[in-house]
Order: sequence, then structure tokens, then C-alpha cells
Amino acid sequence: MKRLAACLATLACAMAATTAAARGAAQLAASAAAAIKLATQVCSSCHGPGGNSQSPTFPRLAGQQQAYVLAQIQAFKNGKRNEQEAHDYMLGMTTLIDDATAEALARYFASQPAPKGIPGDPAAVAAGKKIFEQGIPGQVVACATCHGKRAEGNGIFPRLADQHAAYIVRQLTVIQGNLRNSPVMHGIIKNLQPQDMQNVAIYLQSL
Repeated sequence: MKRLAACLATLACAMAATTAAARGAAQLAASAAAAIKLATQVCSSCHGPGGNSQSPTFPRLAGQQQAYVLAQIQAFKNGKRNEQEAHDYMLGMTTLIDDATAEALARYFASQPAPKGIPGDPAAVAAGKKIFEQGIPGQVVACATCHGKRAEGNGIFPRLADQHAAYIVRQLTVIQGNLRNSPVMHGIIKNLQPQDMQNVAIYLQSL
């Protein structure tokens, strides 16, 4: 009897675990479906199909780091990202996204093929590449330190490769002017000059 009771208890635990796993899988599938619908029917109007934006007003999200996309959605939701332009476009959108859908949306954009880079002026590309890889001695740390050798990004450090040059310049400008809260970046780019920003952005767009 004891052996039978033990077997029944084990079977009950196994069935409960299977049910919980099935429920979890169903919830993940539902969140993924909601994210795809949101990405294709709402996000694509600004960020382009699959996150491949054609307008420099809106960043390219295709191939972006999953952790970074999720962090930005959360920052919009909780008001930590409140620079005027981002606030106008994103606040109302993100407040309607629950956590599970936000995670699924981040996975979706991270899984999309990254867009191709756009060639730029060779002199600007070379100057930007030097700053990105080596920094400016005594003034600016090499961007590659956090963003990767090919600007592929790493976790919460975003992918910058093939991003719109104009968008990168705008973000560097608002961060430098403390209009966008980014404590790590404030100190790093405080001495970056407008021409340096432009060169780095043109290099990154070309990748």
C-alpha cells in the first residue's frame, strides 16, 4: 500500500508539472502571437516591417539586442525615458503593453535579420571608425568597449551597426545635453564634438 501511495503521489506530481508546463507554454505562445500582431500592425508604421525603419526619425530595431529593447520599453512605461520626442511617440504605446508581451516583442525584434548598412563618405567613415575603435585619448573612451567590435551590441548595450546616422547623432546630442537620462553615456560622450558625432554615426550606418 505504501508503495502504491508513493507511486500515486509521484504520478500526481508529474501530472501537475506537465499541466503547469503546458500552461506556461500556452502563455508564451499567446504572448508571442500578441507581440507579432503588435509589431506588424502597430510598430511597423514607424519602425518599418520587421523593425527595418526607412525613416531616420525612428530607430531600426531589426537585430537589436533583446535586453536593450526590453529595457527601453520598460523605460518608456515608467517614465525614465521622457525626452520630448520619445515621449510623444512612445509613452501612449508602451503603457498598453504588459510585461509578457514586452518580453515577446523584444525577442521578436532581436530575431529579425539586421538591415544592410549604407555606405558613407570614406573620410568620415575612417574618422568615425577610429573614434569607435580607439576613442579619443584623454577625452572619449572607445565605443567598441561596450558596443562590440562591430557595434553588434551586448545585452543592455544596444546594437549600433547599420543604424540611421541622423538618429545616432540626435541621440548623442540629447544624451550629451541631459535631455535623455543615460548616466553611463553622459560621462563618456561629454567631450564629443558635433563633427565627431557625425563621423561616428556615418561609420556606424555603413556597417
